Amino acid sequence: MHSSAIFLIEFGAIILGLGLLGRFAGRFQFSPIPLYLLAGLAFGQGGILPLDTSEEFVAIGAEIGVILLLLMLGLEYTASDLVSNLKTQYPAGLVDATLNALPGAAMALLLGWGPVAAVVLAGVTWISSSGVIAKVLADLGRLGNRETPVILSILVLEDLSMAVYLPIITALLAGTGLAAGSATLAIALGVAGLVLFLAVRYGRHISRFVSSDDPEKLLLVVLGLTLLVAGIAQQLQVSAAVGAFLVGIALSGEVAEGAHNLLAPLRDLFAAVFFVFFGLHTDPSSIPPVLLPALVLAVVTALTKIATGWYAAKRAGVSEKGRWRAGGTLVARGEFSIVIAGLAVTAGIEPSLGPLATAYVLILVIVGPLTARWTEPIASRLQARFGKTAPVAAASEVPAPRPAEDQDPVDQA
Repeated sequence: MHSSAIFLIEFGAIILGLGLLGRFAGRFQFSPIPLYLLAGLAFGQGGILPLDTSEEFVAIGAEIGVILLLLMLGLEYTASDLVSNLKTQYPAGLVDATLNALPGAAMALLLGWGPVAAVVLAGVTWISSSGVIAKVLADLGRLGNRETPVILSILVLEDLSMAVYLPIITALLAGTGLAAGSATLAIALGVAGLVLFLAVRYGRHISRFVSSDDPEKLLLVVLGLTLLVAGIAQQLQVSAAVGAFLVGIALSGEVAEGAHNLLAPLRDLFAAVFFVFFGLHTDPSSIPPVLLPALVLAVVTALTKIATGWYAAKRAGVSEKGRWRAGGTLVARGEFSIVIAGLAVTAGIEPSLGPLATAYVLILVIVGPLTARWTEPIASRLQARFGKTAPVAAASEVPAPRPAEDQDPVDQA
């Protein structure tokens, strides 16, 4: 009875604290993710007041948070959109992977962590934060800009790549041999291909089966199906998060919209718990020794993400200002970097990898919204200072209304 009361007090304090932190972040218009990580650091191993009783429940909540994050991301896209993006934007996706994964891998090898840690850290520096970027685009009023579909295409390609990447690092972290790792990857690709095929061919039938006019029934069916598929995927040595992502892709139309509205509060709750859980398992005293490598990585990969967005937007015919905005928007790292690092922390391959990933994400989740806002104005000023003028819109183009002070009319949809 006493332990039950302590559990309720601890978990209630966690949820209340997260709510207050989220309100504080919203007032100053920045992502609450760094505050959640700092809260976990404060109340975890080596923190101010370690939490013990509620830790196991928080761990389960964190796993559900990852599943819901990927499910909600999958609901944003249809299978046909994904197929189209793969066909048209894969060169930009390859540039993105090359420019942003290599710095992480190189840093791990320079620190003497070995090849497995190099593969993990490559993923940490590669994947942008879809959640943070989506919020930034909405806050800046750029959802209708010409560069926004390019940004979303890069994010989709990164998320699809996780279907291949996560099984690979899962096998590497488990220490399985080449044959077992190849079998795991083959299963993952087979499952992903099968779900995509079913979503393209029979997506309407799947959505009709799940559909319900009663919000309660829709919530139970979608959530139950997601957890079931995620569990089966994990049993098959495929990431549970990837299984949830594929479920989201399979749902479309009114079902996807209804499920999104119902699950958004649950996603926000359990995702916040996930970030706290990661912080709980990171000793704050372990961060200062890796702060310099994290800062170096943050600077390098912020520049490589800007270059990635600039290249992708140029391929899509976006004007120069839009290219800079696309690059600056992609800088933020967040949930997926933490997910990848969390797998390595659980496997115990390198004690310093978790603290470095935490410091790295903290830096870029704060800097990301700033680069999204200021990369284009700074680039324009530098070009003007060195005598290079920005391209002028053609006379036939009719400027659209300016929803935000920093938008370029030429770049509106």
